[in-house]
Amino acid sequence: MAGDKDSRWERNHPRREQVNDRLTNQNRRIHQEVKEGELTHGQAAALHNKDRQIRQEERMMASQNGGHITRQEQRTLNQQENAVSRQIGH
Repeated sequence: MAGDKDSRWERNHPRREQVNDRLTNQNRRIHQEVKEGELTHGQAAALHNKDRQIRQEERMMASQNGGHITRQEQRTLNQQENAVSRQIGH
């Protein structure tokens, strides 16, 4: 639904939304690369595991900060996501 994009959670947690949207996009990219034969299932599993660790770290950070993440925490998570993204390919 189009209205869901402006959910209260997303308005109240824009940094968390940005990090989690990237993780969702990377998940799609990994699946696409496997489908196209660019990544093996083993490589995909390793990348999914790294993304799960980033998502877990994001949740831990938020739980320690009243449900929010700081700008620095967002930068840290984005740097980790960038490293995974480079491994996925184009």
